Amino acid sequence: MIITVFPGQGSQTPGFLTPWLELEGARERLERYAEAAQADLVAAGTEWDAERIRDTAVAQPLIVAASLLSYAALQDAAGAAPAGVAGHSVGEVAALVAAGVVSEDDGMRLVGLRGRAMADAAAREQTGMSAILGGDRDGVLALLDELELTPANHNGAGQIVAAGAQDALAELTAHPVAGSRVIPLQVAGAFHTSYMAPAVATLRTAAAEVAASDPALALWTNRDGARVASGREALDLLVAQVSSPVRWDLCMESFADAGVTGIIELAPAGTLTGLAKRALRGVPTVAVKTPDDLAAAAALLTGGDA
Repeated sequence: MIITVFPGQGSQTPGFLTPWLELEGARERLERYAEAAQADLVAAGTEWDAERIRDTAVAQPLIVAASLLSYAALQDAAGAAPAGVAGHSVGEVAALVAAGVVSEDDGMRLVGLRGRAMADAAAREQTGMSAILGGDRDGVLALLDELELTPANHNGAGQIVAAGAQDALAELTAHPVAGSRVIPLQVAGAFHTSYMAPAVATLRTAAAEVAASDPALALWTNRDGARVASGREALDLLVAQVSSPVRWDLCMESFADAGVTGIIELAPAGTLTGLAKRALRGVPTVAVKTPDDLAAAAALLTGGDA
């Protein structure tokens, strides 16, 4: 089983969409996505600097647009679809589109609204996120509980992302668990925590008006790594995920249980294949960062049992 995965916020870099716009029809597709998301994605992906594309309202639709653009290019190159899909955090929007749960236009409308609503929620208090690499897992979780921080992303491969108040994150950095390393993340707030409750309410209202079909491909949820068979349930989980932890560790365990034999990460790629290399040793991976990577990804897709 060959699957494709879609990255989350923080994976974007200045100018990363430039080579993709050389593909036939790519600019027109991106302009359509931009109209749906109400964001200037062409300029954001080719001209804007790191600080400007760090803005949650920009980063989220930009990442999903890149994932969908590269997913379409992969299907064109391979003439085939994967057997399953999953997305990390905002990448779940791209996964639902790829699985046929929602249309491209509805997916881009939702992610544009999601980004704006989460940016608004993040602006209410001084919060943030920090990645914790290594250290005893139980000890890390105990320290987060003591500091009233939320383990917002369980990424597997010895990585947990903490989220919460900036003073508590500073204390975590100053006094980490033995054997761990703390890296502050360039995000605007404490995503996947109760701080995002206002954004959930906004997104839930919008999602109720979106048509949802049952997934045509295997689809795994960030909630607990389980496979989701109902399109409406997948959409409801996507909404709730905004203020609840991302369990990518459980998604990877489910990939192993399902017999996944290859993983292709779509643009802006690299983070999820890096985690897979450590947690799912021996499973071939391809990170599609530029169009030059499409041939290797198509070879994995068509050479497997997708």
